[in-house]
Parts: sequence; C-alpha cells; structure tokens
Amino acid sequence: MKRVLVVDDSKTVLKQIEIEFTMCKDIELIMVETYKDAMKKIREHQGDFNVALLDLNLPDAPNGEVVSLANAHNIPSVILTGSLSVDTKANIQKKDILAYVLKNSPNSIRLAVKFAQRALKNYDTNILIVDDSKLYRGILSKLVQEMNINVFQVEDAKEALKFLNTTKEKISLVLTDYEMPGMNGLNLTMKLRENFDKDQLGIIALSNIDDASIVSDFLRYGANDFINKPFTKEEVLIRINSNLELLDLFSQITDMANKDFLTGAYNRRYFYDSGKAIFLKAKRKSDNLAVAMLDIDKFKNINDTYGHDVGDEAIKEIKKILDKNLRTSDLMARFGGEEFCILLEDITEENVSQLFEKIRIGFENNVIKVDDLEIKYTVSFGIAYGLAESLEEMVKLSDDALYDAKENGRNQIIIKKV
Repeated sequence: MKRVLVVDDSKTVLKQIEIEFTMCKDIELIMVETYKDAMKKIREHQGDFNVALLDLNLPDAPNGEVVSLANAHNIPSVILTGSLSVDTKANIQKKDILAYVLKNSPNSIRLAVKFAQRALKNYDTNILIVDDSKLYRGILSKLVQEMNINVFQVEDAKEALKFLNTTKEKISLVLTDYEMPGMNGLNLTMKLRENFDKDQLGIIALSNIDDASIVSDFLRYGANDFINKPFTKEEVLIRINSNLELLDLFSQITDMANKDFLTGAYNRRYFYDSGKAIFLKAKRKSDNLAVAMLDIDKFKNINDTYGHDVGDEAIKEIKKILDKNLRTSDLMARFGGEEFCILLEDITEENVSQLFEKIRIGFENNVIKVDDLEIKYTVSFGIAYGLAESLEEMVKLSDDALYDAKENGRNQIIIKKV
C-alpha cells in the first residue's frame, strides 16, 4: 500500500484529485486543506508518504512553506500553483520537486495526478546508467534517485551487456554515453536492439558532441531519445518520465492483446503462443510436462442463484487462488467462462498431485464475500502428465480427464499419463 498526501485549500481541487485516483489500486489517499494539518499528518505517519501533491500558496503558508516541509521529510512532491512568475519559478526549481503544474485548466489536475502516479510507479522501476565518466555517472545517478527510481551503474558497454544478460532485475531504461573506451554508445545501442525491442527496453543516449548526424544515427539504430551534455535537471526528469510513460503504454497495449479483461489472467491465444515454446524445449530434452484443466463445479447454479456479477467474482477468485499457489514459471490462462488451463514444466507427477490437491482443498475451504453474501464452491481438475505429440493433444487429454472428474462426482483430481 502506497501513501499519498494531498494539500490544497480548494475543496473542488481535492475532489478532482480524489476522482483521478479512483482507479489506482493499493493507494491510501490522505487529503488536508492547511499547512497545519499537513504537518500533523506528516508527524502522525512519521513522514512515511510515497508522494505528495502540494498547493504552493496556502492560507496559513502563502510562500511555499509546505514544499519545504515535504522536502524536510524526503517526500517527493508535485507542486500545484495558480500563477507562476519568473521569480516563483526560480524559487520552485531550487527545491527538491518532481514537477510543477499551473492550475489553469480542467486538465491541470489530471496532469498533476499523472506526475504523482508516475512517481509511485518509479519505486518499482530500474534504470541502468552506462558512462565511463565517474562524474556524470554520479550526477545522473543522483537525479534518477531523486525520482525514487532504482539505479544501477556500469562504466562501459561491455559491462552493460554482461549486466543485462545476468541480472534478475527488470531494467526499463538504459542511459548510455556516446564516447566510451572499447565499444561506444552507438554500437551498444545496436547490440542491445538485437535482443530487446523498443517496447521492452528504452534507450536514452547522451553526448556532448555537437554533431547532428550522431543524434540521427542513435535514433536510426534504436535509441528512444537523445540528451545533449551538459543537461539540466528538468530536462533529464522530463525525458525519463516521458520514456517510462511510453513503455507503460506499450505494456498496456500488450496486456490488452494477451490478457483476459475480467481476471487479468493470460488468454487462450497467449497460452498457445508461449506454451509451444515450453513444449518444444521439453521435447528436445525429453522432459515431462503437466497440463491441468479446471473449472468451477455447478457454476450455472451460482449464476442462476446470485446473478452474473457474483459469478464474475467467483471466476476472479480462481485467478487469485492459483496465483498464491503456482510458481512464477507456471503458465496459467483463462480459456473461457470458468475454465482455466495451466502448463507446468520441471515437475514430477507426485509433486503435480500434491500441488493440485492443495489447490483443490484451498478452493473447498475458501469463502467469497460479496456484499452481504458468503459463497463457497469447489473445482474439478483434469491433468495430462507426460509428453504427447503436441501441446494441443495434451490440452485435449487434460480436458478429457476434467470431464471424467465431473462424471465421477466433482471436487476431485484425475491425472491421465501420456
């Protein structure tokens, strides 16, 4: 749960901000109207806020004192202001802030919240800085860390390639210098694009060379953006945020294509696309696989008795319980209705039996609360274990086993060996 502090003396602004945050999950929104109340809330929570949206001119703090308060407690802040003179802008930029937004249009609040949401996402974002200059690595690292982004540093392209090939961390952006000993930044960019598309890894190039052709070459061969040295803090922040937003957009589009809207599980198409690679690897190594098919017992009764909205909650509960019990390497997808399919590799038949018995009992004992209702249901499993001629054949065998489990009384597991 991430905590957001909002300080503004306008009830209209506070309501707009609250509405903009409505769709955000796992957010605790704390809203106050005065500097005094902001100080009280910061003290109450011991400064534990992930981001703040602050009105620059409050009745009891007209000169931006609330910004200094947030700075003193290391709270990343987005500033809202009704006007912005040259002197005010200069004073704001001296403070440690993420962005400032003029409250001059209905879209202003949406923009400010967008900056805050980006800051919240940054806590889970990783950036790699590649530069042979210790000075510039330090400057960039400090700027990026001020955005609450996790930073990794290497001093040349060779180290960068080694790091990206071995790290378990998901790197979103690479910031690379152009002139480096050995492989330069342009060649590093070309090398990275052999393995990472633009929607997987962003690359921002940096250089102090005054040559327009270098910029063109970087963009031609795969860089997402280019920053000239020396740079300003504001320029770096804006470009990094813009590129991260673009990567988020790519991710959302991919999710829309590959994931089921109701549950967030992968869809049938993605299961077969990704599952075939897993199947071919197992085929080469002569390894066994498990394909499990499950659905809710007597699901029609839930829909008929409680309605389709409750039925949807029952389907979403399948994803939640499976997520708690499956490994990250297991491929799970919603095939349609209340039917889900799971592909597991590197697992023995005995462990398959134990795992799905644990899951079956989990469903049997689970209670779903929807408004004033408490609902329980069981599920049946059909599992194909071994290695058939194709993934499609294993799915069919698991479906046949599921049918047998239903015919034999439901709430049970049937495993068919291939």
